[in-house]
Amino acid sequence: MRTRILTGVTTTGIPHLGNYVGAIRPAIEASKAPDADAFLFLADYHALIKCGEPERLQSSRLAIAATWLAAGLDPERVTFYRQSDIPEISELCWLLTCVTAKGLMNRAHAYKASVDQNVAENLEPDAGITMGLFSYPVLMAADILMFNAHKVPVGRDQIQHIEMARDIAQRFSHLYGNGKELFTLPEALIEDSVATLPGLDGRKMSKSYNNTIPLFEGGRKLLKDTIGRVVTDSRLPGEPKDAETSQLYTIFRAFASDDEAAAFRQQLEGGMGWGDAKAALFERLERDIAPMRERYESLIARPDEIDDILLEGARKARELARPLMATLRDAVGLGSMRAGSGAAAKAGKKKAARQARFVSFREADGTFRFRFVAADGEALLLSDTYADAQTAGAAIKHLQAQPDLAENLLLDELGFTVSLDGHVVARGGPFATSEARDAARDKLLAELRSLSAAG
Repeated sequence: MRTRILTGVTTTGIPHLGNYVGAIRPAIEASKAPDADAFLFLADYHALIKCGEPERLQSSRLAIAATWLAAGLDPERVTFYRQSDIPEISELCWLLTCVTAKGLMNRAHAYKASVDQNVAENLEPDAGITMGLFSYPVLMAADILMFNAHKVPVGRDQIQHIEMARDIAQRFSHLYGNGKELFTLPEALIEDSVATLPGLDGRKMSKSYNNTIPLFEGGRKLLKDTIGRVVTDSRLPGEPKDAETSQLYTIFRAFASDDEAAAFRQQLEGGMGWGDAKAALFERLERDIAPMRERYESLIARPDEIDDILLEGARKARELARPLMATLRDAVGLGSMRAGSGAAAKAGKKKAARQARFVSFREADGTFRFRFVAADGEALLLSDTYADAQTAGAAIKHLQAQPDLAENLLLDELGFTVSLDGHVVARGGPFATSEARDAARDKLLAELRSLSAAG
């Protein structure tokens, strides 16, 4: 089975050297693995949250697409598309929005950080916060769930969004799946080994610090001039340099072979001057970057060709998106009303076919619980809390496997408990009278037997 890996790139800037080493190069290498089914998209809807300049957004989309292609992305192997070319993503985003709790969005890191900053500046908590920023995790969930991605490479600050996508997917399936999971639950792929390049001032290379080294922008001359501005210490030619604390050496090592890096380190420790070191770094970078830059400039000059590549990627992506959306539309009641089709044909049957079910959910404190709900919608059992969804799911399977739950059921004054292996796992009640308690117990046992027979 091939592993589907999905990556999105926000189109709000021009890629720099740090982007290439930290994201572009490793993603392209990973896409070449025989078992990889790679999806890469330009997250231009996400860009609208941060960027209100149409010209900048348009130029960034072109530059980022050309950069990935010039760096070796093979659109025959990778499904490469613009988010905005897949209308099913917007539709799915709305379906997911309609089942997503506002409380879940209140806990999103980006939203909380914006609120905290406003409060620190004595502003209204939601000043300047748009619904795009607030509901950003739902759109990200739609990006991922639309193509049933198995793994999503993210930084540690994005793990929460993958967890939210899982929560939203599970809630949607519980509400509309009739016992089936409608989505693949994604996993965050954390790559701690991904290189982080220092910028001109020694801090992490980032546009927000204005310390980046260009990848293709400005050509050979700007690359050389920018490397010349890398901050170094005051040691003179002939004095030994500390390679481990030099950003020149760190950047050189990200492009060089082990032998090349060792030789450069030896030269620094032997007293190489900073000017010569910068010249050596430039020449080593140029050896890799020059051929890619030539392809980049050729692609930028032919935007129609890039557009065609992205539209072909969108065509491939929509071959997967359209049938899934048809299934989801039927599930929520938006399918065709023609006789004999979709939900319209099954509407009468579904009510009769409705059966008892276990429903898992997540509490505000992050713990997990489940209910057992009768076919008529009455909640008959509520579980104790579990630290994770897997443990809660195991308890459900254990309950379903009991041949006769009556042996595990203990009545108290106005309720009952269900135990497994000597531990209470769920409770019913309290009820108004002992008669109501007994009726609920009998109903519970009958519904469980019915569910077992149907399974």
